[in-house]
Amino acid sequence: MSAPLISGIQQVGIGVQNVPDAWKWYRKMLGFDVPVFDEKAEAPLMTPYTGGQVHQRHAVLAINLAGGGGLEIWSFTSRKSQPANFKVEIGDLGINAIRFKAPDVRKAHEWLKSQSKEAVGPLVALPEGEGFWANDPYGNTFQITSDETWFQKTGKPVGGVAGVVVGVSNMDESLVFYENLLQPLEVVYDESGVFEDIPASIKGQRFRRVLLRKKFTPHGAFSRLLGNVQIELVQALDRTPKKIFENRFWGDCGFIHLCFDTIDMDTLKSKLQSQGYPFTIDSERSFGMESAAGRFAYLEDPDGTLIELVETHKLPILKKIGWFLDIQKRKHQKPLPDWMLKLMGLSRVKD
Repeated sequence: MSAPLISGIQQVGIGVQNVPDAWKWYRKMLGFDVPVFDEKAEAPLMTPYTGGQVHQRHAVLAINLAGGGGLEIWSFTSRKSQPANFKVEIGDLGINAIRFKAPDVRKAHEWLKSQSKEAVGPLVALPEGEGFWANDPYGNTFQITSDETWFQKTGKPVGGVAGVVVGVSNMDESLVFYENLLQPLEVVYDESGVFEDIPASIKGQRFRRVLLRKKFTPHGAFSRLLGNVQIELVQALDRTPKKIFENRFWGDCGFIHLCFDTIDMDTLKSKLQSQGYPFTIDSERSFGMESAAGRFAYLEDPDGTLIELVETHKLPILKKIGWFLDIQKRKHQKPLPDWMLKLMGLSRVKD
């Protein structure tokens, strides 16, 4: 079997109206307190998704060093980020929710119930295991689930991003796309019916739910930090779903993209194009984000949900002393030593 071309979820983009306020909430409640970059700049390559105009933005990429993917918290500064003009429901087309992982789901539930002013649902039986749904202050839904892959023990009740819940219109077409993108994948479950755990405004709706899992393999510099990937695809069977970003820009309020850490962008691009999934954006060269840099690209799933791919070239290990790691100089794609990534914790933001 050939080596994987994607090592894990690097981050999920969250569009908000105020980055400092949103990041503070995600630091306190969910432990995303280590910044990779914090930058205000233009987004010149994203004009296909920003009305054909170059807009300015403020973006923070923050990680939770317990393990899992990070969050790119993002806001326009040249215009006001716009919310959806309808209530987003599970099954609408796009990223419905982030799945955060917890070492102990019950303790995570107690923590959020005691600390968050936002809605926190009850502990429920999921199609696999136990978990719960909750909301952030910005109208976004998330889920806390369990996972077996952890980078280190931090004592935090919640870890990083384990995956996402994506609304789709045609399950079979979407399965082909995500399986081609993330091979090898396993189907954990494929079930249809009424699910009591789904927070829907109208009870009794039927859904088809498929959980895909890409298990950790030691390929990629950040693979041990990122761990497993969980993608749950949800198709609403009793209603016509709405497109979450219809008539809005990438970067507007909500979950704007799902970003994967890419090991070999050229090979992945050739593979996906041959399968009928072309890149809609490709920086083609290293693109700087404050003290980090890499080649990035975008493509769309069959419903237009934006998938970002990042081949990291430069990573700040310890910004205080100007120590940056040039990934391109490494002659292999084995995981970075744990101690090196743990040093990033010295840049932790404390409230």
